[in-house]
Amino acid sequence: MTESDTDGALRDRVEAWLTREMPIIQMHGGTSAVREADPETGEVIIELGGGCKGCSVSDITTSNIEAELLTWPEIEDITVRVPDARESLGGPDQAESIMGIDRTEGGRGDWGSSNPGKDHL
Repeated sequence: MTESDTDGALRDRVEAWLTREMPIIQMHGGTSAVREADPETGEVIIELGGGCKGCSVSDITTSNIEAELLTWPEIEDITVRVPDARESLGGPDQAESIMGIDRTEGGRGDWGSSNPGKDHL
């Protein structure tokens, strides 16, 4: 068996496990992909996307995946990445939304202001 066969075998087993044991990912519109599965180092990297991005329970899903896969004898280190929902909008430091509208509440001034000021329409 070649090294790439071994890599592929571990990758395939992890992907099959994700599909079989974590159907909640797909049920909630999420995706999962094994980005790396190195049997030499025991490192596995999984990336969640789709509905997992910004999901309030993605940290629980991530913990469950990590806890199970760390029980596998050939896996030493597991990383599960979940993109932050803000990444697609340029992150928290972005001054404007993707539509060019002020990011403050409804584009009407500062957050939650009950007195929008004299320039308010």
